[in-house]
This record gives sequence, C-alpha cells and structure tokens, in this order.
Amino acid sequence: MKSKFLNFLIILTSLLGFLEWGKDKRLFLFQAEAQIISKLFTNPASAIHPLTIAPLVGQIMLLITLFQKTPNKILTFISIGALGVLLGLMFFIGLISLNLKILLSTIPFLIVAFLTINYHRKVRN
Repeated sequence: MKSKFLNFLIILTSLLGFLEWGKDKRLFLFQAEAQIISKLFTNPASAIHPLTIAPLVGQIMLLITLFQKTPNKILTFISIGALGVLLGLMFFIGLISLNLKILLSTIPFLIVAFLTINYHRKVRN
C-alpha cells in the first residue's frame, strides 16, 4: 500500500514542475502535458520528442502500477528514470540560472523519488 501511495505522489509531484522562459512565458508541466496530448491527436510530428514522450510514458507506467495488486518495482524504477530525466534537467536549469521557481518546483519530485527508491531497496532486503 505504501508503494502505491509513493507512486501516486511521484505522479502528482511530476505535474507540479514549473517552466519559465523568455520575458513572459511560463507553464506548469500539467499544462504542457495537456498541450502535448492534444497535439498528439492533431499534429503528432510536432509533439514527438524524447523530452516530451519519455515523461509521459513514465507517468502512464506509474498509473499502471497504481492498478496492480503489488506495484512492479522495475516498472516504478523505469518510470522514475523517465520522469527524472526531464525534472532533473529542470532542476539543473533552475540551479544554473538561479531561478528559484523552477528549482523549488522540482524538489518535491526529487524527494519523493528518493524516498520511493529507498523504500523499494529496504523492502527487497
């Protein structure tokens, strides 16, 4: 039950990532994801990119684990990796640009991902 809750938190915190570029452009990841999903149906070629598809697939895999009796550990780790690529990059961008909004928006995901990995490692032993 705890692993399902942690997987749910990973999905939730991954949607809270914040992007900001230019002078007046900003977007939360849940808004970007909605745009990507709508573009997949209207213009798939414009939406297909590793930094857009990998996190989306990671979230779908985590959703699958929520419906399993006991969430698959490997599926959880792959999902964390797929989401971690984008959110880790965002963390790095926030760090080098000293943008606290971006930096602070990624920290909840990184904390929950770390806790989830530690939980699964302890359960194994």
